[in-house]
Amino acid sequence: MGKSELTTGTQAIDRATALLSDVLQSQTPPLLGSLARAHDIPKSTTSRILGALERAGLVQRDRNGAFLAGQVLTSFAREQNQDSVLVTRMRAVLESLSEQTGETANLAVPGNGFINLLDQVDGQYLLGATNWIGKQVPYHASALGKVLLAYSAVTISAGRLERLTDKTITSRTRLLEELEEVRRRGFAIISDELEVGLVAVAAPIREQDGRVVGAISVSGPSTRLNNKELIRIGDLIVSEIDAVQARSKKKPQMPNQKIGKVGAA
Repeated sequence: MGKSELTTGTQAIDRATALLSDVLQSQTPPLLGSLARAHDIPKSTTSRILGALERAGLVQRDRNGAFLAGQVLTSFAREQNQDSVLVTRMRAVLESLSEQTGETANLAVPGNGFINLLDQVDGQYLLGATNWIGKQVPYHASALGKVLLAYSAVTISAGRLERLTDKTITSRTRLLEELEEVRRRGFAIISDELEVGLVAVAAPIREQDGRVVGAISVSGPSTRLNNKELIRIGDLIVSEIDAVQARSKKKPQMPNQKIGKVGAA
């Protein structure tokens, strides 16, 4: 690629980012002509750039032909807001679980290819203390991921299931059987599947319409947590989440008003 081509490509990117920033920051959706004049770009060139941004879902046009944020950006903003609300709502659950078990508690939601770990409360022990926030944790090898798969918050990836340890489930048939067991039991358990010596148990978080939107886990070393203890903690996670969900359903009582019933979570 020649120097002139690189310059042209850089200029196109600069123009596209400038136009996109203008659209996002404008108080009212700008029209094509005003954008072209504001950035001193030929109208035909402005139209081509905005067309490319529109095809990518970064901008869209309203009924007057003015430009505003596209579906990709609005969906991202909405998801980020939902995540922050979920973190706030479930923080007390993580703290309670960590205090009661002494182990690390995590909150996760579906991510792109890997689970998206949003929050963590560390346990009281040094052994097994790992900061999982930002780590690429696959669905099929984690308790959090199995919960999200079991309740169709995500689907099993089309590619090969990576083997991380000798205990990692890499057979799709076996994984589907495992997910059925998760639904029957109400929580997922892993042992040495993500890391040798690491065990974890996770349960789902549901919205009021029943959809599973996230999961909470407790994890630690197998030297401290045997299968019987994991089952006990699994029931505890379900109970803690249910308690928060029940409280969130209750409408605050107003003066001279009775509290009405709301739908089940």
